[in-house]
Amino acid sequence: MSEIGGAIKNFILKGPVRTVPIKPSIPSTSPQSAWTSIESGSAHLSRASTSSISPSTSAESETEETLPTSLRARGSSSAHSCSAATTSQGNRQSKEKDPSTGFQKMGSTENGGTNGCSNGQHVLLMEKQEKIEPKVFAKRWVILIIFMFLSGSNGAQWIQYSIIANIISEYYNVSFQAVDWTSMIYMLTYIFFFIPAAWLLDKWGLRLSVLLGALGNCIGAWIKLMSTHPDSFWVTFVGQTIVGASQMFTLGIPPRLAAVWFGPDEVSRACALGVFGNQLGIAVGFVLPPMIVSNGTVQHITYDLNTLFLGSAVLNTIILALVVCFFTARPSVPPSLAQVNALEEKTFDNNFWGTLRKLMTSRDFVILFITYGINTGVFYAISTLLSQMVLSVYPNETVAVGQVGLVIVVAGMAGSVVGGFILDKFKKFKLTTIMIYLFSFIGMLSFTLTIDLDSMVIVFINAALLGFFMTGYLPIGFEFAAEITYPAAEGTTSGLLNASAQIFGIALTWLMGIVMHSFGTLTSNIIMSTCLIVGTVLTCFIREDLKRQKAHSVQCQIPVSYSSPFSTRITRFQTSETQLTSCTIQQNEHF
Repeated sequence: MSEIGGAIKNFILKGPVRTVPIKPSIPSTSPQSAWTSIESGSAHLSRASTSSISPSTSAESETEETLPTSLRARGSSSAHSCSAATTSQGNRQSKEKDPSTGFQKMGSTENGGTNGCSNGQHVLLMEKQEKIEPKVFAKRWVILIIFMFLSGSNGAQWIQYSIIANIISEYYNVSFQAVDWTSMIYMLTYIFFFIPAAWLLDKWGLRLSVLLGALGNCIGAWIKLMSTHPDSFWVTFVGQTIVGASQMFTLGIPPRLAAVWFGPDEVSRACALGVFGNQLGIAVGFVLPPMIVSNGTVQHITYDLNTLFLGSAVLNTIILALVVCFFTARPSVPPSLAQVNALEEKTFDNNFWGTLRKLMTSRDFVILFITYGINTGVFYAISTLLSQMVLSVYPNETVAVGQVGLVIVVAGMAGSVVGGFILDKFKKFKLTTIMIYLFSFIGMLSFTLTIDLDSMVIVFINAALLGFFMTGYLPIGFEFAAEITYPAAEGTTSGLLNASAQIFGIALTWLMGIVMHSFGTLTSNIIMSTCLIVGTVLTCFIREDLKRQKAHSVQCQIPVSYSSPFSTRITRFQTSETQLTSCTIQQNEHF
């Protein structure tokens, strides 16, 4: 029974297919363990350090099975060099073992001396083939596409009521504010539950989070199918709440998925495509409901809503099946050295709450937290109130409202991809963020000043400008956060940014709804434009310390001791016969 339970747990957390590790450079080792031992944080990883421990004779086989290739090699090399140094000093190593690791202690000797490898500077001889070679797999694109469909299906359901707010309000006999809450419930549930969701992602990895998100999407969609009766608004709201709560498992996934599956030269594009999927879903949510559900008799609207909800339920069931069958947690080999280093750092400080505290006391991240919330909150408010904004000026353009929303999102998807390419190409994270923010303000100001010129063509043009920059900002903000907070888990940083977006989104949607109905669309749009220029100015105060980019240039990293706050940074240079590795102890700065 225990074996069956273990198999089920492995299937849920890792996926149905066990990836085959590539052939390692050293026949007796496997790079598969580079993931297994580093990510698990187990004691066996355990700091086969160059200065504090070495494998004991009795633990040799265990070491071979659990340590990554490069760490095993370094541990072995350091053991020999440290033993030689100790012998030359006339000291005899203690046979005492560390109970947490099973390795023989080398930090002290029986007569009180120290071994030859002090916590100063170490020199190891290593062969070229002993390092971990990062590798990317073609399956990464399958994983990304499945996630894009999942995120898109969630995004489509977010806006499907608000975009036909006049019909929903009349059919269910509820206020416009009640219809607005079908959108804001996404934001509210995220604020309450994003921390547990971020912890779950950090603790158990991608697959479980994505699986829970797909399951919630599916259940909520089927519940909404049972709400096609004028007295069933509470049923549709329950279904929407479940779908909205599922967002917490998917919204912060793109930067984590990109880091775990994609190489350093494509990680920004992968993150942008992950966000692209959500925006594509929102685009569908803008355009399909007005096309399927039209104003008419109660029976006619009931039939249209049945069609809309049934299609959504079937689609989400298919996506859930794809996630269960094909979505795996990670590749067999890390795709980049930054990912290897991040996982090694995680074993030193596997404290989720400590990471959260460090993030929220980091000056640069707090500024980004605020500015990301402002920009995305304005986007959420515009998306939710778009129907009411446009119909207040163009009352007969119900279908055109959905098309305006489609233009905003499609332009934003293009902006996301272009922004990702720019970041991968030039690595100018702060400059790109500021420029995108500035043009978001310009687009919003233009939209504000021209919406009442009695020309839908101008509305569409400004919607494209607004969407390209405002929606294009989303993945750029994720990637900028990943850079300045490395090696903090991407799921945690993106979760905090999304929480900020939901807080500002609820506040702005609620307040702008009141302002719009009390003082008019122009006033509400001017307030949102002002928010964007404030966000642009604040972004200028973020310091551009690209820690993840620096990590990509580091050849390797090995730990010094299980509890030490230090790590060894490896610098390689060539000699005529061997590759000499100089290890210098540096303070392990997280952010």
